[in-house]
Amino acid sequence: MSAATTGPADAGIVCAFAVTRTPPDAATLAAVTGHEEGGPLRVLRAGGLCLVVQDVPAALFDAEALVERLNRPDDLERCARAHHRGVEAAAGQGPVVPLPMATLYRGDRSAEQAVVSREAVLVAQLDRLRGRTEWAVKVHAREHAEDAAAGAGAPTASASGAASGGRAYLSRASARRRDRQDAHGRAAAEAEAVDAELRGYAVAATRHRPQSERLTGRRAPQLLNAAYLVEDAECAAFTRALAGLTAGGRHPAVEVNASGPWIPYSFARWDEDPAATGADRTGPGRTEEHRTEQEVRT
Repeated sequence: MSAATTGPADAGIVCAFAVTRTPPDAATLAAVTGHEEGGPLRVLRAGGLCLVVQDVPAALFDAEALVERLNRPDDLERCARAHHRGVEAAAGQGPVVPLPMATLYRGDRSAEQAVVSREAVLVAQLDRLRGRTEWAVKVHAREHAEDAAAGAGAPTASASGAASGGRAYLSRASARRRDRQDAHGRAAAEAEAVDAELRGYAVAATRHRPQSERLTGRRAPQLLNAAYLVEDAECAAFTRALAGLTAGGRHPAVEVNASGPWIPYSFARWDEDPAATGADRTGPGRTEEHRTEQEVRT
């Protein structure tokens, strides 16, 4: 298997996508466009590992210019898509540790040193991720339940207009609040049951912060935003479990949506020791798939 050769170690800006032991061949890299403004993807050798990178123009990728661009939604989306293409290219021959989006170095030497300084941790992560992929699962309360609760909140003209109906109205309002709380409690319990079942098919699981209505486009709240690291040999069992969760009205208060398999972004952390993250992680997690931190190394 051939690999792209290391580029010149100049002081230009290098955008790094992912670390791997088994770099993609030159034909694979040539077929992928990273950032449209940059050069071709290439491989840097760093100790016993490889880093897939791209030379990018300083005018668009220095700290000031990049911060401005990432504050524009269209540019942010383009950068995220370019980063994912680079990570996918790196993953063509084996497991990868994706770097945060917009990880930038001033020259090849700085990029190589960054990998070498973390080599032991990165090797352990690559070993852990071999033969495993990520599945994303999002659980929402059912829309119709939320709509019914919202519609029940408006009093009728006769109820609000009757002079003697004050106590009755307050009683109904209190009952509606209890109904909404009960409905939310049932949905939350079902979301936890979904999570508990899926963890039985995964080697690790983590929770991200539930996404807001602005991101989901749903009125109903997102109750679970989780990722599961699954052995390739267990993918069929995992997907059967997913199908079973949505069949037969087992969890009528929630809607379960899943996607995968993905590169395990949620379980490969550039700045993290896998010994500290190999166990289950719960609570708010890091930002999903395309992280937007900027790392400029000098």
